[in-house]
Amino acid sequence: MHVIVVGGGISGLAAAHQLLSDGARVTVLESSERLGGKLHSGRIAGVAVDLGAESMLARRPEAVDLARAAGLGDVLQPPATGTAAVWTRGEVRPMPTGHLMGVPGDPAVLAGVVSPEGVARAAEDERLPRTEVGEDAAVGAYVAERLGHEVVDRLVEPLLGGVYAGDVYRISMRAAVPALYEAAGAERSLLAGVRGVLERSAAAGRRDGPLFLGIEGGMGRLPEAVADTCRAAGGRVLTGVPVTGLRRTGRGWTVTAGGRVREADAVVLAVPAPVAARLLAEESPAAAAGLAEVEYASMALVTMAFRRRDLARVPEGRGFLVPSVDGRSIKASTFSSAKWDWCGAQDPDLFVLRTSLGRYGEEEVLWREDADLVELSLKDLGAAVGLTARPVDAVVTRWEDGLPQYPVGHLERVARVRRELGALAGLALCGAAYDGVGVPACVASGRAAAEAVLGARGRGAVEGERE
Repeated sequence: MHVIVVGGGISGLAAAHQLLSDGARVTVLESSERLGGKLHSGRIAGVAVDLGAESMLARRPEAVDLARAAGLGDVLQPPATGTAAVWTRGEVRPMPTGHLMGVPGDPAVLAGVVSPEGVARAAEDERLPRTEVGEDAAVGAYVAERLGHEVVDRLVEPLLGGVYAGDVYRISMRAAVPALYEAAGAERSLLAGVRGVLERSAAAGRRDGPLFLGIEGGMGRLPEAVADTCRAAGGRVLTGVPVTGLRRTGRGWTVTAGGRVREADAVVLAVPAPVAARLLAEESPAAAAGLAEVEYASMALVTMAFRRRDLARVPEGRGFLVPSVDGRSIKASTFSSAKWDWCGAQDPDLFVLRTSLGRYGEEEVLWREDADLVELSLKDLGAAVGLTARPVDAVVTRWEDGLPQYPVGHLERVARVRRELGALAGLALCGAAYDGVGVPACVASGRAAAEAVLGARGRGAVEGERE
């Protein structure tokens, strides 16, 4: 069986790896000259850095297992410091503990991050009548009704916004934070529901081991290692080959790419939703229409290197999040040299950090000059941690339409699209637009797509024998 995987990001490469493990013949077609999508490493001031995603959730096994299968088990590293913070109410304050994506089990942990009035308002949740969550609800709207807007704006929004770069008052609780959706339906009080989730998680041992892992040298090593593993297993992994056409035939599929037509028994589309919509416009107009509705947020990362001797005080901890309600330019900063031992060890005289800018509806930030984004970042860093030094090097990375949005109704839309595609044997979708935006979720999505096309092939063979 020959399967063509369209897209060489981590979802597509995970699909290819799974397909090859199951005995298929695989060709991966990536339109750009680089594999990995949002997993991208580069260099600044002579040292390696992440210019995209910098870590993966370690308590979901899929990405860690894939990294180990690709030979990277010895270079997986947890953060060197567990100290996270939020820049709120004029100060960089420690991130509270005992919360579920910013929603606490005990309102007392919010002290400092929100005002005393905000803490008192959150405590009222215990006395409020039940708020039905229904089939779905926007995270911000539901939590604000239970705990008040200050908890949402100063804690939930920076945490969830850091994942989706989205509007927390639009993001689906059921799709983006299913554990919080569970908590909302479990008890009359949301605080009590969160306490139950945290207690069950602790009892199951889910707090053992690091929450996140990175890779020495950068997360960009993961797609390259997976691609090498696929090639060693006989797969073809091609870059600079944009796919422009997809057609179903009596025996399978034809894929037009790079000026030639390739035949396949099955196709996995591991591309952003708008690209999948264009490729499926003729074969499944209804599915294409659903895919075209998926919205994206754009963002930029500003990575800077400083000489430590130029810093009046070296920033401590692993960085901080920034609530959008305060009107700052940056939405987060990561102190890479402090957070990752491998980053700091490359040149002890350097201190590398990065900032992120841009949220859903703020795409204009991407059109600013590099120098402007650096200056905006330095201004906010000065106000937050007193940084006054000038960087010796800076790199701006723009991710246009980089993060798919998960508004209320997202799961239903994805289900409708997949129902429409169910009529097309040997075709599956995977990627961040469907089943979660984190690296483990993307790996799981790729594996599920591989299993779907292989399963469809098996069902087709059985049906043929019956006929």
